[in-house]
Amino acid sequence: MLKAVPRVVGLAVVWLVLTGCASSTVRFPNATPAMPREVPGQVYRPEGTGPFPAVVLLHGCQGVLPSTRQWGRWFKERGYLALVVDSWAARGITEDCSPASPEVMNTERFDDGVGALRYLQSRGDVDRDHVGVIGWSNGGAFAMALVNGPSHERARRRGVLMPEPGYRAAVGLYPGGCPSLIGELAVRPLLVLIGASDDWTSAGRCAEMAASMRGHGADVSIVVYPGAFHYFDVEGQARTFLSNVVKDDATGAIGATVAYDPAADADAHRRVSDFFGYHLRRQLSMALARIDGASPARAEGGERWVRGAPFIDGSSSG
Repeated sequence: MLKAVPRVVGLAVVWLVLTGCASSTVRFPNATPAMPREVPGQVYRPEGTGPFPAVVLLHGCQGVLPSTRQWGRWFKERGYLALVVDSWAARGITEDCSPASPEVMNTERFDDGVGALRYLQSRGDVDRDHVGVIGWSNGGAFAMALVNGPSHERARRRGVLMPEPGYRAAVGLYPGGCPSLIGELAVRPLLVLIGASDDWTSAGRCAEMAASMRGHGADVSIVVYPGAFHYFDVEGQARTFLSNVVKDDATGAIGATVAYDPAADADAHRRVSDFFGYHLRRQLSMALARIDGASPARAEGGERWVRGAPFIDGSSSG
């Protein structure tokens, strides 16, 4: 049964809230001036009136997976409003992993992330000052870019402005794009989680990127899980060699291994909870406490997060 059809004036955004549904379908404008389009997404909203801290979820080259939606529900259960962005559905494609797949310009996915932030900041049930972004593989590249200062400047030259205050923090799970960000600078806290055995995206190049950024004062942490492959958080994923995917390197080589790793998955969820709990929820509760004159609530996981070491060996995780 249709319960409500709210409309946000000026953004041409419509979302449906269905009675008893775990999520709602939304559409929002991207931020590409020369190529405007509507981008579909799925919103997972906690109970209550808000305003809620929020997280944008960016899928990998295989599109929105069941595991992506599981993460959306996971965030909702922890008090975040989660928005799963479907960049491929917006362009009528299903994947962008194989050599024959349609080419989507990197700027388009970045601009989808900017559009998602604008959309969330327009919602009355979202705390616009506490929005984070998380991405997997190809989406991880853009989660990192969305908190990268030079990426913001390149976007500005194209006429794409990041709304203030921007994304407060970002997480990349086995992200692509690390080599292209070596020598650049994350302007907000960044957490990278990747497997040491990943032969699709390189843990070594991501560690190099993190060290480079930290050398310039950025708050960047990386956790490398020994023996873990790409998709270590995709529950039930058997170890499989994908013979028709392009590696994230300059060689254009084909083929990569994917496999679920329950230990890495559990640790990654804990670290994401701690990271966003600190940068989104804990800081929000402290701000409210200053206004109300009360003691700040302990956001889930937030009290455990500290600025990470340059390199964290995932085998030592508790």
